[in-house]
Formats: sequence, C-alpha cells, structure tokens
Amino acid sequence: MSISDLIAVRRATKSDLQACLALYAQLRPNDPAIEVDKIEHLWHEVVDGPHSMLAVAEHSGHVAATCMLSSIANLASGGRRIGIIEHVITDTRFRQLGLARLVLEFALAEAWRQNCCKVMLLSGAQRTAAHALYESVGFRADTERGYVAKPAH
Repeated sequence: MSISDLIAVRRATKSDLQACLALYAQLRPNDPAIEVDKIEHLWHEVVDGPHSMLAVAEHSGHVAATCMLSSIANLASGGRRIGIIEHVITDTRFRQLGLARLVLEFALAEAWRQNCCKVMLLSGAQRTAAHALYESVGFRADTERGYVAKPAH
C-alpha cells in the first residue's frame, strides 16, 4: 500500500467540523473561542455557502490538512470573481507528506472552475518554507503586494 492509497482530498462536510476546529487551534492557539451557538452557523456559511469552501486532506481516515477558499464579486476583470485562500493548516502529526500541497491544488482547481481571475493568499513574512510551497503551486510574490490592516485593540 502506498501513501497515496491512504490520502483523500475533498470538500469538507458537516462531519468534519470538530476535526477542522482542532486544526485551527493548532494554527492559531491564541485566537478567542467562538461562541458555541455561533459555530454551527459559521460552519454552514463557510462549508455550504455558494462562494466558500474548505478543502480537506484525509490521511488514514483523519482530517490531516485543510485550507479555505472564498471568492468575492468583482466589477473589474470582466466580472470574474477574485479567489482568496486562507488558513492553510496541516496537523503536526502529518507534516512533510505533501498534504498542504494537495489541499492548495484542490482549492486552486475549484477557483479556476469558478472562473476566478486570480487567487490571493497572504502568508506571514517570516514563513519562508511555506512561501516555497505556495510558489511551487503557482503563487508569485513578485506580481502584486499584499497589505493587511487589523483593528486597534
């Protein structure tokens, strides 16, 4: 049995909620908790919404990696949507198996299926290993520059 026999990449479903929340906790351990009564609504909005999805990679039956793709309406580029990928996460137990690459490729394929004119992804400036991965699946850091504004606390 090869490693590829143990991996499946697909859209997240309702049954993946807890596994995906555990991955988010690994990526962002200091994030405030989401109120329990809001989680189901947010999950439904992301997973079942017409302009967003979570890609997941399962390894041996475990949700081991994920990323979120959202797309926004656009009045330029002939009206083609703009894709945004966020929260590329691989469980620490399953790193170095190519799972992040698989979920990114899945999300990009979905963005191109939706006829997005481009897909944007922000990454921490110091995460050079992640940058190499992003470039290997087609992202370029030399065509546009990303900026982030966050609310004052």
